[in-house]
Amino acid sequence: MSEWVEACNLDQVKEGQLFGLTCNDKKILLANLKGTIHATDLICTHADADLSTGFLSDEGVRCPLHLSVFNLESGEPQNLPAEEPVKVYNVKIDDNKIYVEV
Repeated sequence: MSEWVEACNLDQVKEGQLFGLTCNDKKILLANLKGTIHATDLICTHADADLSTGFLSDEGVRCPLHLSVFNLESGEPQNLPAEEPVKVYNVKIDDNKIYVEV
């Protein structure tokens, strides 16, 4: 069963930035790509790297360790070495706060 949890204030995730946090024991990555907030797992499926220390681009979030890119909408890796997708979470914004469905 999923629930909506408050992640942070909208102004904490500026355009082009990545933000890592823990919600209900889940490590979540928030990414602001061109004004749209995306939420995925925080940890890379290939080598347990923290994706919030990676790089954001039009292709998605690039892992800082081995440079795999994960699509922010599907979670699918766009290149090797990662082969497993990261989980993608629903996001809603209400009263300047970001909520994630976990």
